[in-house]
Amino acid sequence: MTQTAHGGRRRLDASVPPEYDVPTRQPRIESARTVRLIMVGVFGLWVVGVAGALTSVVAVGAPSWLQRPSAALLMVVFAVGLTHRGGGHMRIWLPITAALGVAAVVVETNVLLASAAALTAILSAVWAVLVTRPADSLVAVLREFGLTIVVALSGTVAVAAWNAPVNYQRFNLMVIAIALGLAITLVWNLGAGLHGLGKQNLAILAGAAVLLLLLLAYSSFVRSHGSDILVDTFSDLVGWMRRTFEGVPRPVEVFIGFPALIVGVSLRSKRRDGWWVLVFAVIGTAVLSTSLVTPGAFPTYIALSTLYSAVLGLGVGLLARHYAMRQGSARAARAIEQVVRVEPPRFAPLK
Repeated sequence: MTQTAHGGRRRLDASVPPEYDVPTRQPRIESARTVRLIMVGVFGLWVVGVAGALTSVVAVGAPSWLQRPSAALLMVVFAVGLTHRGGGHMRIWLPITAALGVAAVVVETNVLLASAAALTAILSAVWAVLVTRPADSLVAVLREFGLTIVVALSGTVAVAAWNAPVNYQRFNLMVIAIALGLAITLVWNLGAGLHGLGKQNLAILAGAAVLLLLLLAYSSFVRSHGSDILVDTFSDLVGWMRRTFEGVPRPVEVFIGFPALIVGVSLRSKRRDGWWVLVFAVIGTAVLSTSLVTPGAFPTYIALSTLYSAVLGLGVGLLARHYAMRQGSARAARAIEQVVRVEPPRFAPLK
């Protein structure tokens, strides 16, 4: 893998084709045609589910009974996509998810509806991040960023279609916590564990974690112990933005979730420990997937807030990517690095 150049300097041998650096299982279905048919079928079900769930947000005259079955269909699609991508056992998780969806649609108790809505948000938030590919160029970064937003938004309309009676604050925190735990579990092997982190990526992770704690702690402190002047100032600012722009960007998405997504997919094109940065991207997709869980939420306001968050988060993320992708040392600059790290196709298992 290395060769000695003139003068004794050792360089990486770029002539050797790179291989995927994570062990994977053998394909469960050997026929390529059958695999393509299944992928097309799952995609078709995703389109049907999104169209049905959108009727809970956009008034098109569709019958109301269509909404929750569409949400259940999307929940099953998210479970299939995430289980397949993460290398899980479809025969275990698919029946459990389908049973919960059928029970929630038929029985319609508050507990079942809330559980189905939470599971839908969690699965869509994590799958939206895991379905990404390494991005070594600006065009590839924008492509992965757009795909993640689309998948997360499909989870948003699915959660809205459940119309579950929940408390938004508790529901949001629960979804974020469970989605983070699930993402860490899946990324542990994909990112070579914590021991696979380099100093630079460890610093990025630590900085993101500290920023997240500061945002959560400061927002909680302001709400509970802030002075009346400070609280009124924030309220007036939010009110002015709502009246002027009809939407307010969400700080967690702007400063943590979306920038982590951009930096993570970029680092994955070089090293697999970039997966650890993507753990924080799940926070952004989880917040997005739960944004319409409250029946009183205005879809136009949420849509514009998401647009502003995406634009600002993209700017912050591209700036962070510029510094994260720089060569860390002169020794690294002298090495002939692999241009793009190899990973399985987008809809193939990662392990």
